[in-house]
Amino acid sequence: MVDVCLVGTGGMMPLPQRALTCLWMEYKGHAALIDCGEGTQIALRKLDVKLCRLEVIMITHTHGDHVLGLPGLLLTLSNLGKTSPLTIYGPKGLMCVISYLCCTCPMLPFAIQVIELDEDQRFFAWSDFTIETLALKHSMPCLGYRMTLNRLPVFDPQKARKNGIPQKYWERLHRGETITDGDKTYTTADVTKGKRHPTVICYMTDTVYFDEMVNFAKGADLLINEGMYGDLENIDRMSAKGHMLFPQAAELAAKAEVKQLWLTHYSPAFTDPHAYEDSVKKMFEQTVVCDDGQRISL
Repeated sequence: MVDVCLVGTGGMMPLPQRALTCLWMEYKGHAALIDCGEGTQIALRKLDVKLCRLEVIMITHTHGDHVLGLPGLLLTLSNLGKTSPLTIYGPKGLMCVISYLCCTCPMLPFAIQVIELDEDQRFFAWSDFTIETLALKHSMPCLGYRMTLNRLPVFDPQKARKNGIPQKYWERLHRGETITDGDKTYTTADVTKGKRHPTVICYMTDTVYFDEMVNFAKGADLLINEGMYGDLENIDRMSAKGHMLFPQAAELAAKAEVKQLWLTHYSPAFTDPHAYEDSVKKMFEQTVVCDDGQRISL
């Protein structure tokens, strides 16, 4: 199971009742974070997640509401005793921003590796996930992330016994190893039956809508997408600033045939997102107008 928590749901600036949008994911004791605006470490501590498990941070873009919380989070990790390396992924220009931000926390007890992603490196791996990026359309380089958990095939102990596989090899074979024992070679196919569908989580903010987003989110178990306002009244102003609205996110979710849509990244002037819940559900029934701390296990 992968545990997913939408830590905050705000855009532009944190509010007393709404932290800035970021996503915490945890799988088998390993954790990743997407974006880190001002106050993220406070929002994470309120949710009581295990910060010591954090291994990877994925940055969508380097606007302040997505990165300015990094120094505080890094210092919090240091104070909690983290010594294992941390990798930060993001778009071109990230290295320069991180170097300036880290001037405020130069004595960290753990190594930081910063990796800038471009068209030549659209895929990378973390834990059992394959992660793909999409260049979004914002006022600066911005990335969407599609995270695919490649689940192991179904283990079949009866098949393993029938094929005479020693039990000491079952777990290794199930995990994909090929094992040679004397003149015999055993493979994963000897102890499994059928494939499991991968688990897919897709995260996109800040961007205007464009057609490539549909294929990028196609069939996702969970699409987390921005919605700055609840209707199309602000579409011209928001499009000019590189943002999407509730109806556009719902249309995307329907076209991409995702299983569930989480809306987030609300404008600070958007005081009651839930007032638009009924109307957006008419467009895509499996929509959740999220509050801070929204959780799911997939």
